[in-house]
Order: sequence, then structure tokens, then C-alpha cells
Amino acid sequence: MKPWNPLSEDDLSQMHRTTLRVLEETGIVLTQPEGREVLHAGGGRIDRDRIKIPPELVEQSLAQCPSTVALRGRGGLVALLGEDKLHWHNLGGARDVYDDERNRHRKAIVQDVRDSARLLDALDSVTTVTPFFTPQDVPGPIMSLAMYRHTLPNTVKPLHGPGVQTAEEVRIVANMVEVFGTPSEHLTLAVSPLSPLTFPDQHVKAMIEVARLNIPFGPLPCPIAGATAPLSIAGALVQQNAELLASIVLVQLVHPGLPVFYCGRIAFIEPRMGLVMDGGPESGLASAATVQLGHRYGLPVNVYGMATNAHGLGLQNGYERCLNALLPALAGADELSGIGETSGGVAGSYAQMVCDNEIAASVRRVIQGMRVDEYSLALEVINNAMESSRNFLAQRHTVEFLKSGEIIIPELADRRSMDLWEKEGRKGFVDRAQEVALRILEGHEVEALDEAQEHELDRILAVAERTLR
Repeated sequence: MKPWNPLSEDDLSQMHRTTLRVLEETGIVLTQPEGREVLHAGGGRIDRDRIKIPPELVEQSLAQCPSTVALRGRGGLVALLGEDKLHWHNLGGARDVYDDERNRHRKAIVQDVRDSARLLDALDSVTTVTPFFTPQDVPGPIMSLAMYRHTLPNTVKPLHGPGVQTAEEVRIVANMVEVFGTPSEHLTLAVSPLSPLTFPDQHVKAMIEVARLNIPFGPLPCPIAGATAPLSIAGALVQQNAELLASIVLVQLVHPGLPVFYCGRIAFIEPRMGLVMDGGPESGLASAATVQLGHRYGLPVNVYGMATNAHGLGLQNGYERCLNALLPALAGADELSGIGETSGGVAGSYAQMVCDNEIAASVRRVIQGMRVDEYSLALEVINNAMESSRNFLAQRHTVEFLKSGEIIIPELADRRSMDLWEKEGRKGFVDRAQEVALRILEGHEVEALDEAQEHELDRILAVAERTLR
């Protein structure tokens, strides 16, 4: 199936040229001494607190990036971003848990980090896992580290590391991975520059450390159109692109050939309230355009998928997340995020994870398109049916296409008669999702780390708690 592209080739060229002008004429705010030295030595021009990056340095850095990024789980599973296949992962770092049964929010704790990882491990549409919740029962300085420590033993799927902010956090997470494997193979890390075009000292140090350790890297700018970026989608895309490309230049100068995936997280200002929103159709449009830009540079692309501002699991939630997942999926995204998200990323829900597993399967079915050949056009089948029973249920052709997945058979969506639905208690989509989530959490077992590995992870986290206060 051909990708659906909101931008023409001329649009992409204009955005690229404008991005190069932003980097060369405006530059980025970067004051960290080592980062300034690295960029200056590579050809960047120092102008007070800014570094201005010439077009040839950008093009050189992009040319050094591999076209794929491999994510390896501790169970041996590999997700290869950039292989023309859609992968999915969950929201990362939610503060709250939306309690589906009580219809209220509560603060996330460490047990939620464990439980969410184990649930995601069992969901077949989830390809890669990100630490879901930010546990509020651990000290602030080690929250991101605790997220990783308690996610790691509860999934064997490829695991994206947390968003890190310091070089010390990078080293500590890498040490955790070394308990069972090699950081460059079993870890990815994301670092976020601050919009607009600002690279804080600690974030620069973190990026440099990621590159030195050869850990696949996802620069993760999060501009807010109308607040920290232009309100026009095209302008926000240009600024986001400049923040991404500047990050790529920095890490490629430190470690040429470092695997990089192109991440975009444009949100929008809600003009009536002044709040941040990512559930509107603008988000899906921006994500689809981000996919095009990243692919123009030959990079695998990770963008918003199941984005919603809804605070519960109702109609708004459903239509926002489906629209925002489908648009970038049709554009050819390599990886979509947001499984389990509610409330614009502030909260997450166990039932929502299960719902999204089914939505992701449906999105995958849409982007597969349809088979059109002599056999699928079914001339002979139609003729045979008309000469016999005029019923296609008994045809071998029907059985073959059912087995091939021509039609999605959902677990949650109820397609039975109204009589059966009423007879069985009028259970809805969310009711069934809650039941499935509970059943998985009661029964799903993940291959455990051994006792020595668990003790070593505890030791690393305890040391971090003492040193990062």
C-alpha cells in the first residue's frame, strides 16, 4: 500500500531549506563548553551563547547515520526500525494511573511500573516497551532510574530506555543493562532539547555520553505550537526539524555512525484555556509530516500515535487516538507511541493498554491494504457459487482468506446481536478490556532475572540514590 503523504516533494524541500537557514542564521542556544568545542571543531560558528551550524555539516552528519536501528530484548526478540514495518510502544513516564473501575485518577507507584510492563509484555500488538509510569513513591532524583530498573525484569521485549537528562543517568542506566547484556545492543535512550532551539548544559552532556557509549539515540524535541514554536504546523515542523538535526550533528561528531531514530512530538496550544493539547487532528497531521521529513533523511521515524486529551475511556478518547494513530501509520511511520495514554500523557490506564492493543491491530490491517490478483478477484469462485448454492460460506476461497487475516476478528469489539449483548449483561468495550487486563495480570509470567541480577540492579539503584541527592 502506498504511503499517504500530506506534504509534496516541493513542500519537503522548502522545509529542509528553511531548516538549514534556521541552523545557519539563527543557530541554537548552547553554552556547555565541551558541546561548544565539539561543534566548533566540526565547523560550527560561535556567536555569543549560540552555535550556528553550516548546511554542509548538517548534510555530512545525516550521511553518517545508519538507515535502521535495531532494538534487542533480553529474551532475544529484535525490533528493527526502518525495515518498512510498523512497530508500537506505550506512553512513557505518566504520573497518574486512571482507575478504570472507580473512574478516578491516583498517583502511580513502583508496583504500577512492574504491572504495566508485565501487561505490555503480554499484548501482541506492542512491539517495544517504554517504562510507563513515573513512580511517586521513590525520591525525585532517581525516578527515571527506578522506572527502568523495575520495567526491565518484567518484559523480555525490546525496551526503550527512559528519557534521561544527565550524563550520570546515562551511565547508570547503561550499568543496569550490563547486568544481562550489552548497552549498545539492548538499550536506546532519548534526550530532549528545550524548545525553542535551546540545549541545556546537562542535556548536552547526556547526549555526548550516549554517543560515547554507542547507545542508539532518539532526540526528542517537544515543541508546543503557539507557545514554544510557531502556531503554523509548517513553522512548528521547521523548528522541530532544526532541533532534531542539531542533536544529530552533535552526536555524529562525537561518534560517527551512531544509530539515530528521528522523533517528533509536536503539541498544540489550546487557545481557549492556554493548555497543551495533543488529541486534535493537527497532531496526527504533524506526525504524518514528521514521518515524511525523517524518511527524507533516510532515518527511521518514531512519532505520536495514540494521542488524546480525554480524561476517561469514552467517545472522545476513541476518535482522537484512532485518528492520530492512523494518519502517521498511513504515512509510513516506523514506530508509533502512546499505547495506554490518557489525559494528554499525564495518566495511563491498564484497560486502555488492552483497548489500544486491539486498535493497533486494526490500524495494521488498514495499512496492509488489500490483495488484488486473479485469485483474490475471485471470478471462478463467483461462477462456482452461482452454479451451486449461491452461498460463499462453504467455498474454500472463503476459508483461505479468513485464515490469511482478510478480516480482523476482535476480542473486545462486540459484533454479536443485540439480544446476546443484553443477555450477557450489556458489557461494553471498556468492561471487556478491564477483564482482559486483570486476567493477564493474574496469569502472565515473564522470564525472570536470576537472584544475583536482581540484587545487582538493587545495588546500582541504591548507589544512585546516595550519589544523586
